[in-house]
Amino acid sequence: MAEPLSQRQLDDLSEDADRFIAELDEETYLHFSGRKAAYALTPIYERHEVLTRLDTALAVGASVDGSRNVRELWRFACEGYLGNFVREEAERVAELEATLKATVGGEEIPYRNLRPAIVNEPDRGRRERLERARNELTEEHLNPLHLQAAEVIHRETRALGAPTYLDLYRGFGFPLDDLAAQCRDFLDSTEKLWETEGDAFFRTNIGVGLDAAERWDIGRAFRGTTWDVGFPADRMVAALEATLADWGIDLHAQRNVHLDLEDRPNKDPRAFCVPIEIPGRVVLVIKPQGGSEDWQSLFHEAGHTEHYAHTSPSLTVEEKRLGDNAVTEGWAMLMQYLVSDATWLERRLDFPRPRAYAAELAPRLLWYLRRYCAKLLYELELQSAADVAALRPRYVELLSDALKVAPSDTDFLDDVDQGFYCSEYLRAWAFESQLRGFLREQYGSAWFTRREAGSLIRELWNEGQKPTADEILKDVSGQGIELSAVADRIREALR
Repeated sequence: MAEPLSQRQLDDLSEDADRFIAELDEETYLHFSGRKAAYALTPIYERHEVLTRLDTALAVGASVDGSRNVRELWRFACEGYLGNFVREEAERVAELEATLKATVGGEEIPYRNLRPAIVNEPDRGRRERLERARNELTEEHLNPLHLQAAEVIHRETRALGAPTYLDLYRGFGFPLDDLAAQCRDFLDSTEKLWETEGDAFFRTNIGVGLDAAERWDIGRAFRGTTWDVGFPADRMVAALEATLADWGIDLHAQRNVHLDLEDRPNKDPRAFCVPIEIPGRVVLVIKPQGGSEDWQSLFHEAGHTEHYAHTSPSLTVEEKRLGDNAVTEGWAMLMQYLVSDATWLERRLDFPRPRAYAAELAPRLLWYLRRYCAKLLYELELQSAADVAALRPRYVELLSDALKVAPSDTDFLDDVDQGFYCSEYLRAWAFESQLRGFLREQYGSAWFTRREAGSLIRELWNEGQKPTADEILKDVSGQGIELSAVADRIREALR
């Protein structure tokens, strides 16, 4: 039985955790921005090895006394312990993703560019060949590493005192069982809606119905190429600047925010945010390509960026860097979905047929919600299974039932984020939808132009992740988080 730690010992671990995360984030930025080929996690883990020891995790766990900060530090220590066992696999996966190439039709394509290539390819037959090439590389090179890591994590979870990985996260206070019940209700209540609207969506965008759509068609359908003219690459950053200005934020005057706009060969094509120091140094990495998806990605990551950049420096490490990630994901989504708001489009882009575009995005949101509901239900089974590999067909079964389009079984582990992060996304979608409804009620349909709304948002950003998404929503609107609110929003957009 581990002995509880003194407050001084907990404070020392908290400070070490702050530096550990900062160094990991710096390495993430350098590698995925294309500035550095290697993804060197091992030296960082070695410098902070006390954080990843079993005795540390058990001692912090013995110190949990009702304090949210201590519980968050316990979760961090457990994740550090597990992460240390699979860091070599993570390094190798990142290295392979950066160096593997596929040859399709005589053209050599880097692994990380295969997904964008599929999305941007108009020829359906070539999309299929690109998809199969990606799956072959994943199966041969990446899946052995994913499987090895998953089996190690399941084994070492028992050393932390939990029978399964699922039980470990129940102990951290994750509301997984309640959320799973909401997911089942959401899938049931939107089944007919998806069959109707999903079929129309695929027919409109790729010329085949839901019953004939394949996985290599999905990205192309979501690409929304007919709307590309309305989302030029050279106007992305200016639209973001103008939106933030309405909230009283001068993006280029923020000394703690760095925009990485430089194009590099191995730079991740999607925008991403790295909060290296909160709030002192937050990096927004962008490789502007244009199109609806790219704009939404930029605004999503800008939501993370501004949330972290406005977080109070007086908060503890646990309140700035840890806590409920549904909070920062919710803020990211609040900005992301401005790009599909008809009023915002009319104001910022003089956009043709904004309401038609907003209605077309509603089935996309429904797809994502149904997909993540199925993902959570799958992960609950996966993370309590005795044999991880045996869940491969279950992945295909659950996602096929939810989406009516079969995924590739090669993604049964690649599609899993550690720490039940899919549950954070689900709660964030509900948080965003309900908070947006409150903002519209208080400030009108053009709420995003109101300085008062910006002041409220900045005030809430200042709290970092000290409160949970549930607590913020309850305090602001008096509501609890409900996935059904997202279904209501989708139906409203479709009307």
